[in-house]
Parts: sequence; structure tokens; C-alpha cells
Amino acid sequence: MSESISVRLPKELVDRLDNLAKQTGRTRTYYIQEALLEKVSDLELVYLAQKREEDLRAGRSKTHTLDEVIEATGMADTV
Repeated sequence: MSESISVRLPKELVDRLDNLAKQTGRTRTYYIQEALLEKVSDLELVYLAQKREEDLRAGRSKTHTLDEVIEATGMADTV
């Protein structure tokens, strides 16, 4: 299900989107959705990493060495 939102964009960006759409036969909407999907994915990773770092610094989370992971997963037997 799709929802609609309104966003004001600078004329230069709209012109660029129009040009890209015209050259490729796709719509402006397609490129706006693609750009937002990529950027939101990037932002999610950044904020997840920042949250993880905060949790580590505050002692709410801990790290494991590679040797600990190998031992815990039984991978030592396959090496």
C-alpha cells in the first residue's frame, strides 16, 4: 500500500529529475523513491551503529573476540 506525501524541492533538483526521467523513460517518482530508499537505509545503518556505540560505552552491551565467537559457535571444529 502506498501513501502520498508532499515535498517541496528546489527548481534545480526538479529540473535534474525531469531530465533524468526524460532520458531514461522512468518517472520522477521512481527516482525520488529510489533515492529515499537508499538514503533511509544508509541513515538506519548510521543510527544503529551510533546506538550500538552508545550502548557499548554505557556498559549496556558487550563485545566478543573472534576466538570467543568461534568457540561459542563450534566453528573451531571445522577449521
